[in-house]
Amino acid sequence: MFCPKKYNISTKRILKIILLVLSVTLLSCSTSRKISFTTIDTDFSKGRLNYIQKITLKDLTKFHGHLCDGLVEGALSLQLAMKELFSNQPIDRTNLRIVSKPSPCLTDVAIYLTGGRYQFNSFYVDTVFKGLYIIQRIDNKKTVVVSRNENVKPTAIDSLGLLATKQLLTPCGLDSLKILENNYAIYLLKHKPEELFTVTLVDNFIWHPALNNNFIKTDILNKKIKYCNNGKK
Repeated sequence: MFCPKKYNISTKRILKIILLVLSVTLLSCSTSRKISFTTIDTDFSKGRLNYIQKITLKDLTKFHGHLCDGLVEGALSLQLAMKELFSNQPIDRTNLRIVSKPSPCLTDVAIYLTGGRYQFNSFYVDTVFKGLYIIQRIDNKKTVVVSRNENVKPTAIDSLGLLATKQLLTPCGLDSLKILENNYAIYLLKHKPEELFTVTLVDNFIWHPALNNNFIKTDILNKKIKYCNNGKK
């Protein structure tokens, strides 16, 4: 017997899947507007500073595990910060240290682009500062903080993200959050970094790293949740 209610639920599910696939496809296409960085590193394990190479958003994606809005935020914000620290020069990854907010996405971008590592006293994570990153050029101590501008990120992403962190979203809810994040990433990629973020000089910055290994890795909490199935977990 024909059941309108069941048909409607199935249709909603199909539409949600189409939207999800479409947002992922558009995000992949949007990355064609290259986000790239020119870096300089040493040329071997005990080497000289002369090895120049390109880093792209695809490289960051492979390191992080997936392309997402947080990864795009980190890349674009650091792109703007590096212009202030190195102007038209390659990014010297032997001459940087960075403080990051604890987001898995932001920290992975920070480590990859700056070469910062806790064991070498060039990276740590903190929550007490305003902004996404504090970056310092070691040789001249020039320090900047980069922050996201107001009203750039949709508030719904943080609201649903908090529920996802508490593992309170249904599979369909997770799909809805993914669509929102993908659309936000597309929005970021369509705008210039200076329209989204602000870089501010920091005077007399004191580097004071503290080890904290209690931050939650939020991108793996729902890894065993099944895909959307009529809105039920």
